[in-house]
Amino acid sequence: MEENVDPEHQMIFEDPKSMQIDPKRARFPYCIVWTPLPVISWLIPFIGHIGICREDGVILDFAGPNFVCVDNFAFGAVTRYIQIDKKKECSISLHRSVFKSEDDEYDLDLTQRETWTWDDALRKSTQEFQHHSYSLFTCNCHSFVANSLNRLGFHSGGWNVVNLAALMFIKGHWVSTGSMVRSYLPFVVVVVDFTASWCGPCRFISPFLVELAKKLPNVIFLKVDVDELKTVAQDWAVEAMPTFIFLREGTIWTR
Repeated sequence: MEENVDPEHQMIFEDPKSMQIDPKRARFPYCIVWTPLPVISWLIPFIGHIGICREDGVILDFAGPNFVCVDNFAFGAVTRYIQIDKKKECSISLHRSVFKSEDDEYDLDLTQRETWTWDDALRKSTQEFQHHSYSLFTCNCHSFVANSLNRLGFHSGGWNVVNLAALMFIKGHWVSTGSMVRSYLPFVVVVVDFTASWCGPCRFISPFLVELAKKLPNVIFLKVDVDELKTVAQDWAVEAMPTFIFLREGTIWTR
């Protein structure tokens, strides 16, 4: 995997012969990619973490405030994808939003417009979202991908969080049968909740976890009081409450 450096300076293309979908190397050229969110996707299957890939197949995803992750897809490996036919489904050279953001001047002549590429559009979205805070409902990973698709003129634009989630749920291709099963059948999954009696957010979320445990009998929910089990919290490098660690088949899935 590549390091998480500034995406603007990481547009290095690979050999065209290798620019094919390769799940083992996490390479999905011209694709929208998706992976499930622990617990949430098991309850609401169309919700997950989403990203968009450069021409060389490297994944870009908005993973937190002012941070677009490069080649390190949050929440695990890609399980579903949609590959886009740039020539048939996009109108990059004619789509105004590729060239103009709120702070830019639209001063390119027609010849210059035709030199813009797929990665140019993704670069513009990356630059914009590197200055955005993260909001679960209004500015999230789906917002970043929708912004990129609108810049690409994908199916004439108009993409947002809702229709993008629906597109992936309806049209997304599974990477493999195993990935489909792992997405919605968690097998042996343990959710470890590091909490404290003095933690307000912990008390707020506790009833929700109790109800969730009733609905997910195949998932084991554990609660660790960091004041009573300080060494356990230290062993897991827990520094803030609440912290959730998800284990699948005995190994850390995500946290």
